[in-house]
Amino acid sequence: MLPTLDARLAAAAELVRPGEPVADIGCDHGKLTAVLAASGRYPKVIGADLRPGPLAKAEQTLEHAGCKDRAELRLGDGLSVLTENEVGSIVLAGVSAQTTWEILEKAPWVFTARGPRIIMIPATRHDALRRWLWEHGFRFAADRPVQAAGRWYAVMAAEYTGETHEPTFAECLFGGTGVWPEGKGYADWQKAKLPRMRLGVPDGSALAQEIDSLLAGLPSQAASRPALPKGEVALRKQ
Repeated sequence: MLPTLDARLAAAAELVRPGEPVADIGCDHGKLTAVLAASGRYPKVIGADLRPGPLAKAEQTLEHAGCKDRAELRLGDGLSVLTENEVGSIVLAGVSAQTTWEILEKAPWVFTARGPRIIMIPATRHDALRRWLWEHGFRFAADRPVQAAGRWYAVMAAEYTGETHEPTFAECLFGGTGVWPEGKGYADWQKAKLPRMRLGVPDGSALAQEIDSLLAGLPSQAASRPALPKGEVALRKQ
């Protein structure tokens, strides 16, 4: 029986490049790995985890889904289980923003033009991960807000181009989520954090002024839908 994916993992699956190998890093119980393998859309599906326990559960998931022979499970830390050019997409789901970029920093081959698409679902600090990606030469192919288990997530897909971008606070806070029907709900959730974010920011600073403008509702609704930097593509749900 094929496992059911929650909204986060279903959105991540939709962002994987079809026709190319894919790796699910930190695969846990292997639900996404199984769905990708069973789809038949990818010549190779790799599920990897740091711990033997989750890999054993992932193996059971694959067996119950009837696709054990279409996926390969690997034990290892981060992207160390992969070789350069082995996959076209890498999924990093359910880890913090900092853990995400630390994993990427340990794999220099990710920072190459026409390298793999990185699909991320940061558990925390969406704004910090967006800033890091822009400042390190990645462009967004998608930045999709989804709601699962009563909270909001951002499912991001990014590819390295080498062109850096210095984002504003609002760009980091909302990203490209405003192009999606769920964008307003995500923006409202992010805006609710602003009073806490404002604490400790010196009055009169540029950051304080930007946060105060957002708290006051200025700029208008467009603030929750900042334009992506030139050349970026937002994949919309049709």
